[in-house]
Amino acid sequence: MKLTKQQKKDKSKELAVSLKTASCIYFTNYQGLKFAELYQLRSKLKPLGGKYTVVKNSLIENALKNADMSPADAKLFKGPIGLVVAQGADPVAAAKVLATFAKDFPALKLRAAFVPPQWLAGTDVAKLAALPSKTELMGKLASALYGVNASIAMVLQAPIRDLAYVLKALEDKKSKESGSAAPAAA
Repeated sequence: MKLTKQQKKDKSKELAVSLKTASCIYFTNYQGLKFAELYQLRSKLKPLGGKYTVVKNSLIENALKNADMSPADAKLFKGPIGLVVAQGADPVAAAKVLATFAKDFPALKLRAAFVPPQWLAGTDVAKLAALPSKTELMGKLASALYGVNASIAMVLQAPIRDLAYVLKALEDKKSKESGSAAPAAA
């Protein structure tokens, strides 16, 4: 079913609103992928808040203009485009999913990405995918903070612990002296 001009404008405006509120947007080339493979990609992106759609170039171009997000490279609109729009998701997590999927299915090519406030080329998306995800970074931060706190606690406990060792050694020495002195007197 063909869309009327007004329907195309409405869709473009809806897409522009979606693009403005997105935490990251990825542009891919999907030619050569089967429907089942695209379904698999969609199911991997869904838990991350990502949605994979195939959209007409003119519709995306108009939506980007409406959202004041002009791409750095005009070549972006050559050929069919698959669009990943992630709402409130970690940009690295979505990039990781796309990069691993592209390794498994080489027909998927990463063209570009928009991670506010800047545009990234396809090669930069691969670099973004190599970064640790937000949860991994938070885990490393928690580990580092725990390590610092544990070190501080050990330093603060050291004098008390050392005093306890000295007192124990004195007690042992006194008990040996009194134990060895008692039989000699008898």
